[in-house]
Amino acid sequence: MYLLKIIFWLSLIIIFYSYLGYGIVLWIYLKLRTFFTLKKSLPINYYDFEPDVTLVIATFNEELIIKEKIENTFKINYPKNKLKIIVVADGSSDNTVNMIRQFPGIELYYKPEREGKSAAINRVMPFVTSAITIFCDANTDLNTESIREIVKHYTIPEIGAVAGEKKVVELSKSKSIAGAGEGLYWKYESALKKLDAQFYTVVGAAGELFSIRTSLFEHVEKNILLDDFIISMKICQKGYRVMYEPKAYATEAPSFSLKEEEKRKIRIAAGGFQSIFILKDLLNVFKYGKLSFQYISHRVLRWLLCPVLLPILFLCNLLIFFQSNDTFFTLFLIMQSLFYLSAIIGWFFTFRNIKVKFLYISYYFVFMNFAMYLGFFRFINKSQSVLWDKAKRQ
Repeated sequence: MYLLKIIFWLSLIIIFYSYLGYGIVLWIYLKLRTFFTLKKSLPINYYDFEPDVTLVIATFNEELIIKEKIENTFKINYPKNKLKIIVVADGSSDNTVNMIRQFPGIELYYKPEREGKSAAINRVMPFVTSAITIFCDANTDLNTESIREIVKHYTIPEIGAVAGEKKVVELSKSKSIAGAGEGLYWKYESALKKLDAQFYTVVGAAGELFSIRTSLFEHVEKNILLDDFIISMKICQKGYRVMYEPKAYATEAPSFSLKEEEKRKIRIAAGGFQSIFILKDLLNVFKYGKLSFQYISHRVLRWLLCPVLLPILFLCNLLIFFQSNDTFFTLFLIMQSLFYLSAIIGWFFTFRNIKVKFLYISYYFVFMNFAMYLGFFRFINKSQSVLWDKAKRQ
């Protein structure tokens, strides 16, 4: 009984800290730091800061959306003589390449062989001569001031990368709980990234929109699944910070279905385990200090421990319930049971196209952690392909 309670409390503390406690700790720390220190501001000349920028768009079979994407890019408010647009179209077998060629001012790098996004980025980066490189996905739209909001941070020498915000568009006709859950998740992640950046650095950028100092780019191995995460974290390892800019955002539609969202989540999960192995040096808190603290708190615990501890927590709670009449453990077991029951109901409703808002959180939470198990098995079996297998969007 004593051992069960120890495991129960350790599991609960780690899970709570990973999803809520870490953010609360940062928020309290930042409030205290703001109270006792003067607010730092960007250099006064950042409004006039207009460095040369290259926008890199990786594509694969995007004929349905590439025209809209390029037109959106042309609307960005930035000096045209300082903005180069590069589109990489490796392995595209549809009409994507011909459609891109119709637009003047676009540098197209096409290769018939399909080798994956990491290989495409490696191939095109030697042709980038600008000080700043911005990466974005073909299925996202950028706001008109996105580049200006990003580049202003590079007036600070220790900033090595800047991550934009990802926004999932809420479609009025959508009844997908998976899509709605995805939107809520990214709102949560955005709030956490703001705290991360204020504390020290963002812990990994998302490929929908992020930028780097071109000189800091490091060759990415072809088998890398989360190239955006690895690129940004490698920059952090060099002693630079990743800033977060919510005024620069990329919008995209939610996943078309639960199956499509599951495909995306499993790939991210497999990439997460791969990243932990590649970035194992970052687990050394004595060497990397704040960076290691954030990396472990925000990523490692959530990817590695929480999916395992969730069933352990429930099982320990169940065994304690049968061996004692403790009111707390009884109530906590009821709460856990209701939470997982609501997730099951949410899953059932998804296949019936029934949308119930209060089921989003429990359903998507369980859905993400289940995907971690599938992603882990793909990682250890090396069965997750590095090639793009795009999730359909609404």
